[in-house]
Amino acid sequence: MKATGIVRRIDDLGRIVIPKEIRRTLRIREGDALEIFTDSQGGVIFKKYSPVGELSTFASQYAEVLNRTVGVPMLICDRDHVVAAAGVSRKEYLERRVTPELEECMQSRRPFIGVSGNKIQPVEGVDRPADIVCPILASSDVTGAVVMLEGDGNNPPDETKTKLAQVAAAFLGKQMEE
Repeated sequence: MKATGIVRRIDDLGRIVIPKEIRRTLRIREGDALEIFTDSQGGVIFKKYSPVGELSTFASQYAEVLNRTVGVPMLICDRDHVVAAAGVSRKEYLERRVTPELEECMQSRRPFIGVSGNKIQPVEGVDRPADIVCPILASSDVTGAVVMLEGDGNNPPDETKTKLAQVAAAFLGKQMEE
């Protein structure tokens, strides 16, 4: 654990304010779910809860199947990080932060289909654009995205790939609702 030097008091309803600097740094937004852990020394630890992260093994298998089916690299992200990757170096992508561009795309709740000149970079620090981004919606909340990265042939995405990404996002959303 890293000390911040910030001290806050608990109010009469048991609430505590997480400082704005920490919320901004950790991308904690209003309405985000936090898991609460305790340690043996009496510490309390808050961790952002990721419903997509809970399905990381399943998401990895799904990304792998999609990659084999369409032959392009696949990513599955929660609202902040890459949770699963297939067809690319997992070390390079897993746990990397998503870009503000991808966050914006997810918040729009509409699929993004990239055409030449109109691409987004989905992952910070990696220079590989996305061809298709489909937000994952669970109980009408945006929980992540299925990202189909640009393939080696640089061919524009076709309707089949778009539909597969949409089905994957819908299926993962349903899994999180149950």
